Amino acid sequence: MSLSTHVLDAAKGLPAAGVAVRLERRDDGGAWTTLAEARTDDDGRVREWDVPAWTGVHRLTFDTAGLSEFFPEVTVTFTVTDPGRHHHVPLLISPFAYSTYRGS
Repeated sequence: MSLSTHVLDAAKGLPAAGVAVRLERRDDGGAWTTLAEARTDDDGRVREWDVPAWTGVHRLTFDTAGLSEFFPEVTVTFTVTDPGRHHHVPLLISPFAYSTYRGS
């Protein structure tokens, strides 16, 4: 599965470097398995995860404690229907709000 993410600190208008991110997959029984962990680079990105291509429900959990006093972490859950397609999951975080979308 080709997957990337980008974390932007909307309060500063800058990429969020050094953010810990965990990628997990939900199995058929509903249990979560950690597939990989990484930190964003100086540009706020995890450019590629070295994980097998699976369909199903996945989630990225971002450690946002240093970026938001209200949200210590943000979890974005998404479904992969085509593991051959690239998936990009950006996170825009500010002290009291966040947003995400399916990027390209």
